[in-house]
Amino acid sequence: MRITCPLCGTRDRREFTWQGDALAIHRPARDAGPEAWDNYIHLRENPAGKTRDLWYHDPCGTWAVAERDTVTHAVHSTTLVTEVPR
Repeated sequence: MRITCPLCGTRDRREFTWQGDALAIHRPARDAGPEAWDNYIHLRENPAGKTRDLWYHDPCGTWAVAERDTVTHAVHSTTLVTEVPR
């Protein structure tokens, strides 16, 4: 699988570390109630198909969100985490 680092260009997947669902960058506010935190931590989708994942590019230290297909492993796009709308 090839992933495009927004700063370095297309690289082999072995240069990246998968960090899970990109939902992690949209966490609840500090003062959110227990139910919001419970949902955030425990209630995750596991779709077959298009997903948004959080990836860390080890050589340059870049965090990126990759839109990819879990069935075909095709990566459709990558975006710097800092450019993802909150």
